[in-house]
Amino acid sequence: MVVSAFRKLVMGLSKATNSVAIGANAAGTLVVLGLVGIVNFDVVARGVFNAPFLGAVEVVQFSMVLIVFLQLPDVVRVNRLTRSDGFLVVIGVKYPRFAASLRHVIDSISAVFMALISIAIWPEFVEMLETRDYFGVPGVFTAPWWPIKLVIFLSATLCTLIFLLKVVRPADKPELVRVPEHEDKT
Repeated sequence: MVVSAFRKLVMGLSKATNSVAIGANAAGTLVVLGLVGIVNFDVVARGVFNAPFLGAVEVVQFSMVLIVFLQLPDVVRVNRLTRSDGFLVVIGVKYPRFAASLRHVIDSISAVFMALISIAIWPEFVEMLETRDYFGVPGVFTAPWWPIKLVIFLSATLCTLIFLLKVVRPADKPELVRVPEHEDKT
C-alpha cells in the first residue's frame, strides 16, 4: 500500500517535472529563433543601411545564457548530458546491477551539485532584483540581470528534482541499464 502510494507520487512528480522541462526547452527554442531574427536583422541593417543594431552583442550574450539554462532540464530528462557513459555501457553488459547502482550514484551527485547551484544563485537573484542592477552599455543597450539569475535558479532547481526522481523512481527492470527516454526501447 505504502509502496504503491510512493510509486504513484514519484510517477506524478516525474510527469510534472518532465512537462515543465519540455516547456522550458520549447521556450529555449523560441529564444534561439528570436536570436536568429535579431542577428539577421543586425546583418541586414549593417550591410544595407549602414546602421547596425546597437546592443546586438549584449542580446546575444543574454540569449545564450537563457538558451542553455532553459534547455538544460530537458537535456537532463532525456539523459543527454555531455558525459562519458561508455564505461557504464561496457560494464552494464556484464554487470547490469552494478552499472545501475553506479548510475544512481552519479545521478545523486549531480542532484547535489544542481542543488548547490540553486542555493548559490538565489542570493544573487535577490540582490539583482533589489538593486535593479543591469548589464550592457548605458545609452546603447541595457537589460536587468535578475531574469537571467531567476532562469538559472529555476533551471538548477528543476534539474535537482529530475535527478532526484531518477534516483528514487522505481524501475520496472532494475537490472537493466536505463536507455534515454526518447530512444526506441524495442
